[in-house]
Amino acid sequence: MEWWYSLPPTAQVWIGGFLKGTLILIWGLLNFFVCLMLERKLSAWMQNRVGPWRVGLWGWIQPVADLLKLWVKEYIQPNNVDRWLYLIAPFIGFTTANLVWLIVPFGDKLIATDLEIGIIFIAAVTGYDVIATFMAGWGSNNKYSMLGAMRGAAQLISYEVTMVMSVIGVVMMAGSLRLSDIVLAQQERGLFGWFLFPQIIGFIVYLIASLAELNRAPFDLAEAEQELVAGHHTEYSGMRWAMFMLAEYIHLAAWSTIAASLFLGGWNGPTLGQVAAGLGNVLNGFGAFVNPVGTAVAGWGLSIMNSTVLNWIAGVFWLVLKTYFFVFLAMWIRWTLPRVRIDQLMDLGWKFLLPVSLFNIFLTGTLRYVAVTFDGLPVTIGSFTLRLLGWWL
Repeated sequence: MEWWYSLPPTAQVWIGGFLKGTLILIWGLLNFFVCLMLERKLSAWMQNRVGPWRVGLWGWIQPVADLLKLWVKEYIQPNNVDRWLYLIAPFIGFTTANLVWLIVPFGDKLIATDLEIGIIFIAAVTGYDVIATFMAGWGSNNKYSMLGAMRGAAQLISYEVTMVMSVIGVVMMAGSLRLSDIVLAQQERGLFGWFLFPQIIGFIVYLIASLAELNRAPFDLAEAEQELVAGHHTEYSGMRWAMFMLAEYIHLAAWSTIAASLFLGGWNGPTLGQVAAGLGNVLNGFGAFVNPVGTAVAGWGLSIMNSTVLNWIAGVFWLVLKTYFFVFLAMWIRWTLPRVRIDQLMDLGWKFLLPVSLFNIFLTGTLRYVAVTFDGLPVTIGSFTLRLLGWWL
């Protein structure tokens, strides 16, 4: 790495920024392909259909065929559109979706930009979704598009407030707005130290609010094909329309990754070295006898325990696994529940979820104060001591 440090600081910044941006774009596109195929396969499975099957192994190259089809499709631009708003809207939505990956920690120090105000950055970036949706609806000069944009703007603004409030409890528990600090705080809490357990109320509110932010069914009121043709992107075709779809699925993966970092410990999980060392101990009967194979496996595990690269690979594996748990959950909900009405959507957000998220902030503050003041309220049963509020320490 001497050649890297020999470069001027300005060159390091520009080259590093270019490489990070390229990797983020590739990562976002990979998640798009996987999410798109999962959507099709899961919906087919839930509806007792086969789904994509012929293009590639079990149909897994179907998204490539779809993109090629969209690439060669004719761009149809209606008359009397607001040209610049109409053309820029898809790119704003796509760019916003990829910006979220900037502050996602994939491992210890494996992050593009470790912002101290990571949660605030997420809230700020997602605000541009409202602008992209409204630009598309207004610029299209179409009544259906405009109605979809109005619905989308109202929905995104309403549920963004709720979603930010739902994670305040996690911030209070970790004492930081930085995503990497939140993940490390869960790691320091040990086994079952995920914030999912003490913040179960915030987690449920976040899950519902994120589905509304993503315009996913049963909250896809901005699109609502039975009512508005395709909502704010009715007048788009070809790759311009595909940009909206890219943004939707990249957003789905990004929000799921953030949920995994906030509530499920992010990259935390057994590393390859820990697994090998544990397997070696099992083969040795936990010290009851000597097994050459077990000793060799345990020794190999201990030798790679502190390997930075292997630990990063393990961290990415666990983060992706947790991420796609949330992706599966979102798709399961989409293909199970019917679409709600716009008045029901607004009532749910303002009259129920927002008060519940505010109550969660009050409850978290109270329980944390009591837990810290009274050392978790310890209760001794024989030789065993149980802290009733241990989760809030």
